[in-house]
Parts: sequence; structure tokens; C-alpha cells
Amino acid sequence: MAERPGGSISGLTEDEAKEFHSLFMFGFAVFTAVAAVAHLLVWSWRPWLPSIRGYVSVFEPSTFATLTQQLIG
Repeated sequence: MAERPGGSISGLTEDEAKEFHSLFMFGFAVFTAVAAVAHLLVWSWRPWLPSIRGYVSVFEPSTFATLTQQLIG
């Protein structure tokens, strides 16, 4: 296997490596931002650590009945 004149393991020149690094870091930053927003949205929907009462679901019969009574009258 012949080596390139730059002598790097990847076979990229220094300019090519810098360009690849900048694109990779941009993609990583975008991915991290999207993941952080997704985690915040999930946390606001259902926290990972329950309160003292535990997880309260709207679909439980007692909670559903209470909500229905509050809406009706």
C-alpha cells in the first residue's frame, strides 16, 4: 500500500482533515442540540424521577373521574 505524500494514516492532507473535522464538529453540535431539546421535551412531559405521590396518570379511573366531574360541574 503506497502512502500519500502527506504521510497521514487517514490519507487526507492537512487541509482535507481540517475541513472534515469542521464538518464533523458541526454535525455533532447539531445532533447534540436536537438530543438536548428532545430530552427537555420528554422531561416536561414525564419527569424521570417521580414525585412523592408517584406518577399520576390521566388515564387512571379515579383521576379520570375527578377530571370529568371538574369539567362538567
